[in-house]
Amino acid sequence: MHPLDMDYSRESGMVLIPTRFVWRYGGRIVHISGSFTGWTQWPMTPVEGCPTVFQTICSLPPGYHQYKFVVDGEWRHDEHQPSINSNIGTVNTILLTRDADYVTPILSPQAPPTGHGSSMDVDNETFQRVVRLSDVTSPEPFATISEADLDVSRHRIAVFMSAHKAYELLPESGKVIALDVELPVKQAFHILHEQGISMAPLWDFSKGRFVGVLSAMDFILIMRELGRHGSNLTEEELETHTISAWKEAKSYLNNQINGQGAIVSRQLVQAGPDDSLNEVALKILQSGVATVPIIHSSSADSSNKNLLHLASLSGILKCICRFFRHSPSSLPVLQLPICSIPLGTWVPKIGEPNRRPLAMLRPSASLSAALNLLIQAQVSSIPIVDDNDSLLDVYSRSDITSLARDKIYTHINLEETTIHQALQYRDDPFSAYGSNIQRCFMCLRSDPLHKVLERLSQPGVRRLVVVEAGSKHVEGIVSLNDVFRFLMGH
Repeated sequence: MHPLDMDYSRESGMVLIPTRFVWRYGGRIVHISGSFTGWTQWPMTPVEGCPTVFQTICSLPPGYHQYKFVVDGEWRHDEHQPSINSNIGTVNTILLTRDADYVTPILSPQAPPTGHGSSMDVDNETFQRVVRLSDVTSPEPFATISEADLDVSRHRIAVFMSAHKAYELLPESGKVIALDVELPVKQAFHILHEQGISMAPLWDFSKGRFVGVLSAMDFILIMRELGRHGSNLTEEELETHTISAWKEAKSYLNNQINGQGAIVSRQLVQAGPDDSLNEVALKILQSGVATVPIIHSSSADSSNKNLLHLASLSGILKCICRFFRHSPSSLPVLQLPICSIPLGTWVPKIGEPNRRPLAMLRPSASLSAALNLLIQAQVSSIPIVDDNDSLLDVYSRSDITSLARDKIYTHINLEETTIHQALQYRDDPFSAYGSNIQRCFMCLRSDPLHKVLERLSQPGVRRLVVVEAGSKHVEGIVSLNDVFRFLMGH
C-alpha cells in the first residue's frame, strides 16, 4: 500500500532543499507522513506562542512528493494546498525543482530520520542563514480579492448588521458594574482591578442618569499627572478626590493640550436595545471608545434608565461569525490571507512608502515612555519586543489598573520603572518575565481572515500581533477597529 522507504543518504552529495511544512488548523498531536518518509509518521512541533500552529522542516531532494497530516490520530490533508486523489485518499502534493526558492544548496550525505516517532526538531536560524526556506504553505503569491467580491462581502455584512439589534448582544446572565461619580478615584480604580474590568459607566444621582465612563485611560492620565513635578494632583488627594472632580480636571487638561479656551463636556456615547448592530459599531468607531452602554428607558419620559449591557466590537463580531460560520462562501473575503487585504498596521518593508509606523518598545524602556506612547499614538496596546524585534509580550491600556493592587502606584517612579517590571506587577510580582502568555494573542500573516475573526471574537481579545512562525518576529498588528473599518468600508 505504501511506497518503499526512501533513504537519501545512499545518494552521497545529493542536493537537499530544506522545506517547511506547516499545519495551521489546531490539534493536540500532529505528525506529517509522506512519500519522503516512507509514509511513516514524523512529529511536528507547535510554534511557540501559536499553539494551534505546528511545523517541521524536512530536507528533500528535487522532485515530486506527496504528503498528509495525522492530527490526533486522524488522517487529514490541507484543503488550501494542491492535492490529488490517490489509493490512500486525498493527499497534498509539492514539486521541488533544482532552481527552487533557495540561495545556496545544502550538500549532505546525511539522511533525514525515517523511523517512527523520530525527532524533527530543527534549528530554524541555522537553515535561514544558509538558505531561504521553501515553504509549502506558500507555493505561489497570495491571491488578492477583486473589487466585486469585496463589495459583495461588505454588502452582505451590512445587511446582517442592519437587520439585527443591540439586544441580541445581551448575554443570558451576567453583571454590569456602574460607579457613582462621587466615589473617590482611588477606590474606583481598586474596584476596576478587583473586578478584572478596564472601564465602568458612571451614574450621577443628582442628575438621575448615566453621565460618562471611567476607563483605564483615566488612570493613565492620573499616573502621568502624579509623575509630573509640581502636579496639582497628589497621592493624598486620590483618597478624597472624586470621579466627578477628576473629570472636570481632565476636561481642563484636555483643553490645555488642545489649545482650546472653553471647557466642553463630552456627552456619554450610548445606545438603545433597538439600535441596529450597524449603529452600535459606528458609534464605537466614530467616538473612539472601546464599549458603548446599552441603556433602556422603561418610562415614557426616559427618566427610569436601566443599564443592560456594555456593547463592544468583539460581541458584534461574534454575532457575525456565528451567522456566517455555516455559509463562508457567501463572504468571499473570508478565505483570503490577511496579508493580501488592506487590514491592520504593518512593519514597512525596505523600499515601501512611508505609512503609519507600528509602535513597539523594548522591555528596558520606561513605564513613562509606554504611557506617553499609548496617549500620543492613540493606540490601545504596544508590542514589547527583544533586540531582534521578536515578540515577548504586549502592554495595553487595561494593564495600568494592576498598579492599584496594594497601592503599587504610590511607591514607583514612572521614569525609573521599566516595562519589564510593570509586566511583573501585572501578572504576579514573583513570577518570571513573560510567564503569562494568555494576554498575548498572535496570528500569522498567512492566516485566512475567517480564522482571525474567530480569534478576535473571543472575550478579552482586542488585537492580534502578526508574527513570523518560529521566530515570533513582529510583522504587524490587527485590531478589532481595523477589522470593522475594513468590513464596513470606513
